[in-house]
Parts: sequence; structure tokens; C-alpha cells
Amino acid sequence: MIGEQLQCVTIRLNDAADFDEWRGHARRLVQADIPPDQVIWECDGQAGDLFGTVSENGLPQRAADKPVRASRAFVAIAKKAILHSDPRRFTVLYSLLWRLQSASGAMEDRADADVRQADEWARQVRRDIHKMRAFLRFREVDGDEPHYVAWFEPDFAILRENAAFFTSRFANMRWSILTPKGSLHWDGEVLHEGPAASRHDAPQGDPTEDLWRTYYASTFNPSRLKVNAMVKEMPRRYWKNMPEAALISDLIAGAQAREAAMVLAGEAQFQERPLSLAEVGKEIACCRRCPIGELPGQAVMGEGPADAPLMIIGEQPGDQEEMQGRPFVGPAGQVLSAHLAKAGIAREQAYLTNAVKHFKFTPRGKRRLHQTPTAKEVDMCRWWVESERALVKPKLILALGSSAARSLLGRTVSLAAIRGRPQMLEDGSELWITTHPSYLLRLDGAAAQEQEALFQADLKAVALRLAEISA
Repeated sequence: MIGEQLQCVTIRLNDAADFDEWRGHARRLVQADIPPDQVIWECDGQAGDLFGTVSENGLPQRAADKPVRASRAFVAIAKKAILHSDPRRFTVLYSLLWRLQSASGAMEDRADADVRQADEWARQVRRDIHKMRAFLRFREVDGDEPHYVAWFEPDFAILRENAAFFTSRFANMRWSILTPKGSLHWDGEVLHEGPAASRHDAPQGDPTEDLWRTYYASTFNPSRLKVNAMVKEMPRRYWKNMPEAALISDLIAGAQAREAAMVLAGEAQFQERPLSLAEVGKEIACCRRCPIGELPGQAVMGEGPADAPLMIIGEQPGDQEEMQGRPFVGPAGQVLSAHLAKAGIAREQAYLTNAVKHFKFTPRGKRRLHQTPTAKEVDMCRWWVESERALVKPKLILALGSSAARSLLGRTVSLAAIRGRPQMLEDGSELWITTHPSYLLRLDGAAAQEQEALFQADLKAVALRLAEISA
């Protein structure tokens, strides 16, 4: 019956991105025992038209001093989620607050749909905040005093959230940040908020940008180029407002040629290849062609059958490997051995080695802390890996990590893009790429279980392929 239909409370928000305003309304609703399904949230001209509504002024004044419980996790997520543009955020956040009154651990249930949704909104907002800080570019405008203006197009209402960052970082500049959602103006002492703007209100360039482009081009490192990762972290939609963006396409196009030159420069320092694995071992013990070779400690030669059908290549020997003079005997080696056995691969039938033959470390008291070898150092040691391959002639090669993959391909690749499927090499062998077992040691919880499952799946695929080839 229409006369029995539910009366709802309408809450009109003056500023949809103001957490304090929303929190004030939400507290009063909880104190008045108004459940989420009886609340309509309005903002930005939106209006609810359910059967009948009463304004907040009509709330029953019950238990106005009633305590309202909200966990730190809820407040942290809600402060970010409220800046999102999804109109459902007010209802979802109030629903979570309502449930926290009787279930203090509600935010810990990661399987709960509302918890996951609020967390996703907060994640997207945090990402937008980061993008604004990373990709906003100021340009100088003409005037009696230096003044700098930037144009940015955020996805969400993050302008006020980023105000403290920019006033702190550019405290001595007079600047304005213009966006379609509002503007900020700093005179060196006081920050003012202003109305929304358009891109035409911002300058299109200034003389200092030529200097910045020159610097950017000079620091562009082709050996560390990962196009997919770069575009993911710096989406193309931001490029139009970044002066260096005009250079990116040409720099990417020339990166492969520059990278190949780096690899050839490393190989050019060597002469004839060793004729046996024993000779490889003798020569790497004397190798001082890169800074790693100058560090105290011994080189670590590969080990395993000289005609092994499978070659496994890691990044470099670790502390334990360097002391024992054998590859994969430390914690990462133990993880690898366990997973190889589980996949049905006999470790003693594989040839194990590393892309870099010396342990790169930095001393820290009595400890030696691992350092990742540079692309140039990997390229320099590539000669030894190629020499081992030429002598062992494996049918399959398993590369553990990006350094090992580079030592075989001569370029940096994205593991996520090519892991789990074979890459054919020039000598007819198959290359399979997966993560390094040391990566698994750095994880815990669900992330560790997920990555261990992927690692095990990669090894099982290699085991099946090895059986096919050997049959």
C-alpha cells in the first residue's frame, strides 16, 4: 500500500568531496538509528524521487550523544573514496559505518562486496593523486613578477587533497593550478581556491621547456626501457600536457638500436670463445672487465652435466653461493630445488649458472647486501653465458628473472608479457622465462601463494616440454 511505503531521509551535500561534511551527516544518521536503506544522498543537482522523503531537519532527535564507532581502516579508506565520482560512494560508505556499530571488524572482511568496492575507489583516487603530482607541469606566464600556471585533468576531486603537497614543494613560487574541477592559486603565503577552468586558460609553453627536453633526452636509458610498463605508469592521456612527451616516440624508436650497441660494446672486449667449461671457469675467475669483478670474492662457475638438455640461468650468485663457489645453494636455491622436484625436474640433470658470475653487493657492517647488476654489467657478462650455451647445447633454457632474460635476448623484456610460453633462439633452443625464486622469498600471505602457484605452473610447463623434446 502506498500509504505504508517507507519514508526516507534526504541528505543534501553542499560539497560532494568534503569528507567532514559527509561524516557529520553520517554521525547524526547513526545516532538517530536511521538504517542505510532509508537514506537518500543528493549532490551536484541530483535529486531523489522515492515515494516520500523528509529532510535531515526531520530526523528524530534520539541519543544525540550516542557514541559512533569508526575504525581507523574505515576512516582512511573513506577519506579517499569520498573523492571518487561514483554516486554510490555515499550509500556504500554509510552502509559500512552502520555495520561497524555492531561489528567492529567489518572492514577486515576482504570478501565483503562493500569493503572491496570502497577499497577500490580509494585505490583509484590514490593513483589519481600520484599521477597529478608526477605529471603536472608548470609554465611561466608573462607579467611583472614571475608566475607559473599548470593545467591538469584529474579523474576525481583531488585538487584540495594535493594542495599541501604543491604549496610545500613550490613554496617560493607564485603559481596557479587549473583543472576542469576547480583551481588553486598560491601567492607565496596564502592559498586560494577558484572556479573550474578550461585548457585554453593555461599557457601552451615557455622558453625553459627546451632546456627540460634536452635534459630528459640525455637521461633516457634504452636498456631500462619497458614500453608497456611506462605507458601503464604514464598513460598517454597525460602526454599532451607534458613538454617531454613530444620526444618519447622517437626515443622509443631509437632505443633498440642504442641497446644493441651497448650489447656489442660489451662483447667486443672479448676475443676467442673458450673451448671447454673448465676453460670458462678459469677465465671468469680472472675477469675484471666490469666493476663487479673488482669486488672481493670469487667468481661462481655454472655446474651440471656438460650435455644437459636443460640450462637454468639466474641473475647472479648470492652471499652463500660466492662463499661456497657453487650456484643456487642459498635460500633462493633451496626454493628453486623444492619447486623443481615438485614439477618433476631433476636438478642434478640440469646445468645451472648465472647471467653475472660475481656477487654484486654493498657492505653493511658484517653483512653483504645484494645489489642488482646494471644492464651494462649483464651485457658484459653475456659473453660467458653464450660460451656456456655453445658448449652445453641445451634444448631448453629456463631464465629466472629479467637479468637472466636479458643475458639471452640482448634486451630488457617484460616478464609478465612473455612468461609461460617459449621463445625460439637463433641456435634452435627454446627459452622459457619466469620469475627468480628470490622474488618469492620477499612475499608473504596471499601474494606469496599466488606467485608460487604461477612459478610452479611455469616449471611444470617446462617439465612437460622437456619430456616431449627428450622422447
